[in-house]
Parts: sequence; C-alpha cells; structure tokens
Amino acid sequence: MKKVVMLINDTTYAYNLRGAIINRLVEEKYDVVVVCKILKHKEKLEKIGAKIVAVDPDRHGTNPLNEIRLLKKYKAILKKEKPDVVLTYNIKPNVYGGMICQKLKIPYIPNITGLGTPVENPGKLQKLAIALYKKGVKNAACVFFQNEENRNFFVNHKMLRKNSYTRVVPGSGVDLEKHPLMEWPDGKIHFLYAARVMKEKGIDLFLAAARRYAGEDIIFDICGRCDDEKYRQILKNERSVIYHGEQNDMNPFYAQCSCFLYPSYYPEGMSNVLLEAAASGRPIIAADRAGCRETLDNEETGFIVAVNDEESVIKATGRILELSVDERKQMGLNGRRKIEKEFDRKLVVQAYMEEINKIIGD
Repeated sequence: MKKVVMLINDTTYAYNLRGAIINRLVEEKYDVVVVCKILKHKEKLEKIGAKIVAVDPDRHGTNPLNEIRLLKKYKAILKKEKPDVVLTYNIKPNVYGGMICQKLKIPYIPNITGLGTPVENPGKLQKLAIALYKKGVKNAACVFFQNEENRNFFVNHKMLRKNSYTRVVPGSGVDLEKHPLMEWPDGKIHFLYAARVMKEKGIDLFLAAARRYAGEDIIFDICGRCDDEKYRQILKNERSVIYHGEQNDMNPFYAQCSCFLYPSYYPEGMSNVLLEAAASGRPIIAADRAGCRETLDNEETGFIVAVNDEESVIKATGRILELSVDERKQMGLNGRRKIEKEFDRKLVVQAYMEEINKIIGD
C-alpha cells in the first residue's frame, strides 16, 4: 500500500486544517502517518484512519541539543516508515523534515504556512532562518505557498533553486459545510475578534475601535487564548469589550456578529479566521498585508485597512456602522461567493492529490 507521512506541529492543527487531506488520502487507499505533538483531536485523526506518532517539535525552542534530537527522531521515523512521499508543514518540520528527506532520498512537499517573525524581521536570526529554509526546501518535489508575497520573498532571497517547482494554494481553504452561510442576525450590532490575544494580531487596534464605538447596541466580542498577563488585566477591566476566552466552536459567534474585525499584521500564510467569517456571510475588516488582503475585495466584501494604523481601523469600523442592515448583509453575501469560488478547501486537497500522484502515480 502507498504511504504518506505528514510532519506537522500538533494534532489540533493536523485535524482542523489538514483533516480533509488526510481523509482523502485514506479514501484513496493510502497509509497515512501523522508525526506531531499530541494535543486535541488525536482520536478523531485515528478514527479517520491515520496513525499518530508522537513527536514534539517544540515550535519556539532554540536549544541546539533539542534541535539535534528532533532531527534524529525525524530520521528514525522516516527510516522505519519508508514513506513514498512526505508532506511537511510549519517551520521546523519544513526545514528538518526536508533535510532528512534529502538524505534518505524520499520525495517531499513542504507547505510554507507563513514566513513567521524569524524569517520576516531583518537581523541575525533572519539570516539563520533563511539559510536553514534554503537547505530544507532545496530538493522538494513541489513547494506550496499560501500567498504570492511569500513566494516572492523566497525567490528574492534566493531560497529556491532556479528550477524549483512551486504552487500557490488558497491557504488551508475553508470547509464550506462546517462553515455554512448563516442567517443575518437581528438586534444589536456585534463586532468580533477571534485569535490569540497578542499585539501583532491587532488586539490594540480592535480595542481602540471598541473604545470609540461600543455602546448599548454596539457590542465588541473577543474570543481567543490570552497568555499575556498585561492583556489579561486589560480584558478583565475593559468595559468596552466582552471577552469570551478560547472557544472550541466559533460558529455561534460568527452567527451573532455583524462584522469580523481582525486587523492582524502577524506574518501568516493565510488567515483562517478571516476565511471562516467570510464563508459565514459576514463583512470583514482586515489589514493590507499578505495572508489577509487576499481574503476580501475592498468595499465589496469588507474593508482593507492600513497596517497597524489605529485611525484606519476606527474609520473602517465607522463605515460599517454607517451602512444599512441590507448593505451589510449584501457585503457578507458577496464575501461568501468569493470564498466559494476561490477558497473552498476542496481546491487545496485537489492540488495535493495532483502533486502526490505525480510522484507516486495514480
């Protein structure tokens, strides 16, 4: 039986964003082995038919000894599993997995799920990250990117060979059945932020808009994990917002909101929450940066705002409030149509199957 090994950060990410690919591979009679840290959804992945091998990439760790151990673990697993092709995601699996696949002569397909701050921000760490990435993707069968700007970065920094084969896919895509078009909400206007609470994901900008416009009939909701003690205290005492904490199911919040306000400038491949909110039929406000601007058509499905610009966010929020209910609803419907056409998760799955079949054969 044909075998695919997936090197990825954790089971939560694997199930939520790569579950459709795993399911399709299993349906087409592939053995699928997922190598990652065990968090949520391990049993769901096993129910689909995947074998789980526990390895913690320690995504933020920099201890050289731990990095060497990770390399050795990947090598031992790939030698044991003998896959026909390896799929890698996230920085460490892309780099270390790619290096091991080259050594073992296993075809592999990395997915650049965003540059991340080590690659994007100039300095010594950037030089190291670029050098490592260059080694990791050197002999890839195909390199997937989630936006054109990230691909251009790799090209401009000579991180790809001249004959490297690349494809741009629409992020992780959206499961349109899991995120259906929702009825328009009655009553109060809700602005929603859903992400890890951190500066780079635009929380200060969201708070600024809330402080300007929040009232009895205009509500600002925040969902997401908060690890920063400073923001925990702000959210605890801030009267202009309602903090709901981390949520397993965002659909009730998408259903309630009138606009998804997410002015993130974090370096990610494609924002999943923007895609989900637009799929639900809600106008979105997003920053003019790669991984965000692609998810909307300015003034048709929402508003694009300047990067890390408080006044721009406040102005766009005001424009949403100036629209009639029917105009907001139409903007949301326009967004849904865009998602159906450009960001259906089936498009991403099909791209993977095409490249895997080129390597393994039908």
